[in-house]
Amino acid sequence: MAPIQFYELDGCPFCAKVRTTLDDLGVEYESHSVPRSHGERTEVKEISGQTEVPMIVDPDHEVEGMHESDDIVEYLNETYA
Repeated sequence: MAPIQFYELDGCPFCAKVRTTLDDLGVEYESHSVPRSHGERTEVKEISGQTEVPMIVDPDHEVEGMHESDDIVEYLNETYA
């Protein structure tokens, strides 16, 4: 299985919620810290068309650029719990 790609910003409580869920479920992931400036988040924008974080990419389940922490947590629990 390929690890989930997790894009996050230090100090972001929504990102922390997703990180905690990934850790609690024991899901393998690679964390990518993004710049504070939305204008500098080019990698996130290229993937999803947006600059918001948290964002995940799950190559094993063809999830490309999922945003919204509640949606991500729900997806992770449904897919990996």
